[in-house]
Formats: sequence, C-alpha cells, structure tokens
Amino acid sequence: MAQKLFSYSAALSAVLGLPAMAGGMQVTVTVPQLQVAEYHKPYVAVWLEKADGGVAANLSVWYDLKMKDAEGTKWLKDMRQWWRRTGRELSLPIDGVTQPTKPVGAHALTFTEGKNPLPQLAPGSYKLMVEAAREVGGREVVSIPFEWPAKQATSLSAQGKTELGLIKLDLK
Repeated sequence: MAQKLFSYSAALSAVLGLPAMAGGMQVTVTVPQLQVAEYHKPYVAVWLEKADGGVAANLSVWYDLKMKDAEGTKWLKDMRQWWRRTGRELSLPIDGVTQPTKPVGAHALTFTEGKNPLPQLAPGSYKLMVEAAREVGGREVVSIPFEWPAKQATSLSAQGKTELGLIKLDLK
C-alpha cells in the first residue's frame, strides 16, 4: 500500500508540476558492550562521502559537550579519517549535527533530504561512513556504499568488529 501511495504521489507531482516527495535515510549505529577494565563512551562521527572521496554531508558527531572549556573537542582528532576529511575545518558544536556521546545500544538517526544536515544530493554513488574512537580504547571505521536516489526502499548494513557493532542504513 505504501508503495502505491508513493507512486501515486510521484505521478501527481509530475502532472501538477509539484516537487516529488523528498528522499530520506535512517542510520542505526550500534555501540557494542565491551568487557574492558576502563570503559568510556565512544566519540562517533557519521558522514556521507561522494564517489571521489569528498565529503557530501556531516550527519552526526558525538562527543563530550559538557567538558569545561570545551575540552571534549580536543579528542575529536582521534577519529582520524573524519578529522582529516572534514572535522578540522568545522566550527563546533554544529546545530543539528553535534550530539552527546551515547551509551551501549542501537541509536537511530533519521534524515530527510533537503533538511539540515542532509542536503539535496546529486544522483550518484556515495558511502555512509561511521567512525568511532574511544579513550583508552581503539578506533574503527565502517562504510556502506549506496546509490542515490534509492529507486525503492532499501536496507543495507555492515558489521563493526571492535568499537562499532551493526551499522544499518535504510534508504527511502
């Protein structure tokens, strides 16, 4: 039924010259339970990369916002890939992007194309990138390649090995 409504909506939009429904995505980042002596919640960056490796959008950055004198930002560079691609150029915190660190569990982030922080994306190949770094811990990057816009609702996933658990990307 939902597919029929979407098709009807797209056809009506084309006939009336109205914009079609915006695409969207839901990203689920799982922070695994680790059995370590000293556990700290990870810093996490979620962003989109274009086929050429350039950054298309910063979707979410989790770090310790409540540290005195914004000291939490000094450890963002431990997420090395994100930091080199885009992080060092940003002025933090970023409205609608910056969030506090998250505990163990699955955390869903929902984005609508054309609404901050997900811009209108040109059709093409992209990668969802998720990087995590933990104080007295490790660092891990997980990526999920995808095509935009999605021709139909699609669910993709990748499994982290250490600092990240299941990363899921649902395209609408």
